[in-house]
Amino acid sequence: MNDTHPAAPSFDRRMLEALVCPLTQATLEYDAERQELVSKAAGLAYPIRDGIPIMLPDEARKLEG
Repeated sequence: MNDTHPAAPSFDRRMLEALVCPLTQATLEYDAERQELVSKAAGLAYPIRDGIPIMLPDEARKLEG
């Protein structure tokens, strides 16, 4: 089985250098498997949909732990 999404555009990692968490202004980590940008400082993971990061706290997933 292939769990990847071949139709989804890839995320431009260079964009990561310009993006920070909107709540904490901390740097983000790219999780390619989940297609998320992770803010450990805020405890949130922002989704990437169709290659576009959704930097809205209301759309973010809360990290466990």
